Amino acid sequence: KVDFAILGDEETCTGDPARRMGNEYLFQILAQQNIDTMNGYNVKKVVTICPHCFNTMKNEYPQLGGNFEVLHYSQFVDRLIKKGDIKPVKMMDITMAYHDSCFLGRHNGVYDEPRDVAKAIPGLKLVEMGSHCRERGFCCGAGGGHMWIEESQGTRVNHARTDQFLETEADTVGVSCPFCVQMMTEGIQAKGLDSEKKAKDVLEILAESLEL
Repeated sequence: KVDFAILGDEETCTGDPARRMGNEYLFQILAQQNIDTMNGYNVKKVVTICPHCFNTMKNEYPQLGGNFEVLHYSQFVDRLIKKGDIKPVKMMDITMAYHDSCFLGRHNGVYDEPRDVAKAIPGLKLVEMGSHCRERGFCCGAGGGHMWIEESQGTRVNHARTDQFLETEADTVGVSCPFCVQMMTEGIQAKGLDSEKKAKDVLEILAESLEL
């Protein structure tokens, strides 16, 4: 059993997009609001879904008085699986290429835990995108505020990353970031392959295997 709570209406954005796009004032307001709220509840540990939130709260909040143990869900769930607290049971007929989120992998060195979670899912075959993985992985194109920016020239970053995914035998690109899900989904749709290929968070696949 995991005792947990959520902040509900008291939770705001961590401020990561604001800081990456240069609005330091807004970042400071959002970050301080979150820190004050969590300190008010004597929060010690935070589990995030988003690697952007993970990086910001882990590495940037301490400068503002937010000293928490911060885990990405993949780290937290990997521990639960290895302790035997949760066990995927349903066979998942999926061949999955894993996409490393920039803020999870290259910024924080979390490469193994998401893959270990995927490997624990019965029936799931994990493949890599050739040399474009782990430390050499390619961005989905959403970082630095580019989620909201339209490239006017050249190839969109998420389309280039989608091409790398399509070079594999995988039917699914597995991610651990909501930004990456959106960008890879759009890339697949732009290729007209959304009936054959999917972008899914590893946690979604795990939940299906747990039959939740």
